[in-house]
Amino acid sequence: MEKINVIKSVKDLNYKLETSFKEAKKDEDFKSMVDSINLPDSELMKNTSSIEDAVLEYKNCKTCKGLPMCKNNMNGYCYLPKAIDNKLTFSYVACKYKNKIDSENKYLKNVSSFDVPRDVKEAKIKDIYTDDKNRQEVIKWVLNYVKDYKKGTINKGLFLHGNFGCGKTYLVAALFNELAKYNVKSAIVYWPEYLRSLKASYGSSSSDEFKEKYNEVKYAKLLLIDDLGAEGVTSWSRDEILGTILQYRMQECLPTFITSNLNIKELEDHLSITTSNKSERVKAVRIIERIKQLTYDMEMIGENNRK
Repeated sequence: MEKINVIKSVKDLNYKLETSFKEAKKDEDFKSMVDSINLPDSELMKNTSSIEDAVLEYKNCKTCKGLPMCKNNMNGYCYLPKAIDNKLTFSYVACKYKNKIDSENKYLKNVSSFDVPRDVKEAKIKDIYTDDKNRQEVIKWVLNYVKDYKKGTINKGLFLHGNFGCGKTYLVAALFNELAKYNVKSAIVYWPEYLRSLKASYGSSSSDEFKEKYNEVKYAKLLLIDDLGAEGVTSWSRDEILGTILQYRMQECLPTFITSNLNIKELEDHLSITTSNKSERVKAVRIIERIKQLTYDMEMIGENNRK
């Protein structure tokens, strides 16, 4: 008796699946989709609900005008079925708009970054704000650097200091992103957070993580140390990390860029930790001398765009 009930339940389930499948096939888009899949109806009808979800997303794609108008569950992707090894599977497939953007931004993979805002990661030369006259000298320098680098002339980097929010980091990031289009690799690190992360992995079981983070910055073809002077200074961060990175890059003539809210004299005071200790001042001066060897010193005082 129990066996008969099981058979009846299976038949009832199959009948419901078949009925739902036939009903769904009345929709032309659903019918078109299942007809394009090389699987028997007995396999397809087990996935009627999922196929209906895929059809809805496909319809959304057909009338979509761009990523900002995407109505699908995952922006820029369509949920679609595919037959693999005689079974129906589903996956998210990038739409034409997503593929276009990914292709256009492929060069951004040449720029590694640590704790950097999205607008900085995607900074573009064409989007640089040029109305503020106080920024024009630095902008001209950046444009000339790009031009010279493309020609094979690799000049030293820039120590760019100025008021908070005037766009120092954006300008250098735009420079890096422009050169990334020519397969030039670079790194941008927000210095205070980078040091915290580096210290957390120092001398622990994750020493490989420490070496990877440290070496990526030390050996970067182009490097931006962002917001130097905003960190809490220790002898370790100044002498063992910043000092050794700058020393190596100076020896190897690797272009190094630094942004700071402090000018060079203020940065020296900051790096001294305590002005009453003469040896600390000497160590700070040693760092400053490396910065002077690696960079041109420019000031940019502009409008605070972060208000």
